[in-house]
Amino acid sequence: MSILIKNGTLVTMNPQREVFQGDIYIENDRIAAIGRTPVTANRIIDATGQLVIPGLIQPHIHLCQALFRGRADDLELLDWLRLRIWPLEGAHDPESLYYSALLGISELFLSGTTTIVDMESVHHTEAAIEAIAQSGIRAITGKVMMDFGDDVPASLKESTEASLKESVNLLEKWHGYDNGRIQYAFEPRFVVSCTEELLLEVRDLARHYGVKIHTHASENRGECALVEKLHGRRNVLYLDDIGLTGPDLILVHCIWLSEEEKDILARTGTKVVHCPSSNLKMASGICPVPDLLSRGTVVSLAADGAPNNNNLDAFMEMRLAALIQKPIHGPTSMPAPLVFEMTTLGGARAMGMEKEIGSLEVGKKADLAIVSLAGLHTQPAAGVNVYTQLVYQARGSDVTMTMVDGKIVMEKGELKTIDAGEVRKKANEAVLRVAQRAGLA
Repeated sequence: MSILIKNGTLVTMNPQREVFQGDIYIENDRIAAIGRTPVTANRIIDATGQLVIPGLIQPHIHLCQALFRGRADDLELLDWLRLRIWPLEGAHDPESLYYSALLGISELFLSGTTTIVDMESVHHTEAAIEAIAQSGIRAITGKVMMDFGDDVPASLKESTEASLKESVNLLEKWHGYDNGRIQYAFEPRFVVSCTEELLLEVRDLARHYGVKIHTHASENRGECALVEKLHGRRNVLYLDDIGLTGPDLILVHCIWLSEEEKDILARTGTKVVHCPSSNLKMASGICPVPDLLSRGTVVSLAADGAPNNNNLDAFMEMRLAALIQKPIHGPTSMPAPLVFEMTTLGGARAMGMEKEIGSLEVGKKADLAIVSLAGLHTQPAAGVNVYTQLVYQARGSDVTMTMVDGKIVMEKGELKTIDAGEVRKKANEAVLRVAQRAGLA
């Protein structure tokens, strides 16, 4: 299958950061040519007046929580987990998790996200992975691991042995699926809900299999206090002491960091994911992104989960990420080109996939989106910097086409691999069932 996208403004994110009007030719799952390409193709798409961008990458999404949008508002992290999210997650069944995942992926496709790092719940993870496989999204995913904690409900707490065994079984079945489109990661939820035995086993297994570790840290002051009470050290110091930090650790939030912890993240090459909407909504704080970047730490952007954000729109995260630092660090602290890089190449670097995705370059995967500038909120478009348009003005609803692996998964508001009507119906049925089972109906 070949596709030729003609006459678009290509925001390449290549090493020269070239932006120009031209064509992009796709053969099967790869970009075969860029520029003026006098070739024929099975399909030709006219992108005149539109931006063609690399697919947006969000390295921290909870597809298992999409079903719970609007059911956990106005709470800080630990109460949010104990009172709402953990009971709801523990009440999932395979069908509810499957449709929760499809619901989240639908929203991601409609707003131009092509790749995620997904953190599932303790149980029924394979149902979500089946949704990922069916939909065509690119993902690193894994079951969340929770073998400790007085506040963890019985519906989620598992034995260390069972957690490790199920994780390995899922990895051996799904890692590398569809030519590597789906990869597996070990995903201990956070230090507060994991024994040291589990974390040490995760460290060793991740190295054995050559996969990522994905976990939360230093999101909330109460969480940080619990870690210090349990282990006598700050969060990142503890993770470093037990050998979890490093280039294969994707560490989410990282708001409450000491100077020593910031240095550890930079020294070890640990990847940080910033979730601005989630952090603001839950009053967690603001990640010191400019400081981390100045030390050489890779920082990317993501929406987190629907119940602590209510949206999975990467455009919203880009705008907020740029704006919230300016009152603290000055108006030039988070310029639009840097923020757009965090959402494309930054996400690819977090996943260790920068040679495959994150930019429009010949030989890379054909993961991309087309963004319309026809809306009045993007006018006047003439002569305006494309990064300004993308970060400060555009919305997820401006995306007119999303492509993963050379396959169109959304075009002109229509999902191509997901039945939107069925997802809407099944999600509304499932959430009532799950909420009743959780005692939160």
